[in-house]
Amino acid sequence: MTKLRVHSFSISVDGFGAGPHQDLANPLGVGGRALHRWLVATRTFERMHGSDGGATGVDDDFAARWSANVGAWILGRNMFGPIRGPWPDHTWKGWWGENPPFHAPVFVLSNHPRPSIPMDGGTVFHFVADGIKAALRRATEAAKGQDVQIGGGVETIRQYLRAALIDEMCLAISPVLLGSGEHLFTGIDTLKLGYRCTEHVATANATHIVLTRPRRPSL
Repeated sequence: MTKLRVHSFSISVDGFGAGPHQDLANPLGVGGRALHRWLVATRTFERMHGSDGGATGVDDDFAARWSANVGAWILGRNMFGPIRGPWPDHTWKGWWGENPPFHAPVFVLSNHPRPSIPMDGGTVFHFVADGIKAALRRATEAAKGQDVQIGGGVETIRQYLRAALIDEMCLAISPVLLGSGEHLFTGIDTLKLGYRCTEHVATANATHIVLTRPRRPSL
């Protein structure tokens, strides 16, 4: 069965997945880049950007899960870009240039429809204006038996968490404090929703936590 997953999503020790004051200059919010220091040092990250080198080991093993067996992606509107409200034009095509790292269909949650955008490398951005379950149904069909990955951001993950639709979530807790920003778990009772910690491994750069739940409600 196709799983809905979150993998290699970094949060701070105090639970924030993005810093405050997100904008074009600070897409992860002020201080948010520090959450991903564990990732940018890995061989997987270097290969994603067409380079050699990078560290192997536990951090790299978890980073490599990011795209393993993923056939489609779901992103929030804020993850796709900094533009809010109706699209002023169609020039913005994401943060990643002409060849985004997804290499699969990507379904972007938005209240404002927009034509699909085919990109180099097999990525196609589709815009879904009728809710998270509609996006998941479309992504599941597009994944053709592989898993669907939620790439972020925080609020999109929170929506799917509240609906208990995420089957597996791998978090990297970075040894930094942000103090404010977008908190991942505020107001969400993960235990009541059926999630359990099934794996935890600490390295010098992050603590990797895997949360799973046994069953997903019907769409």
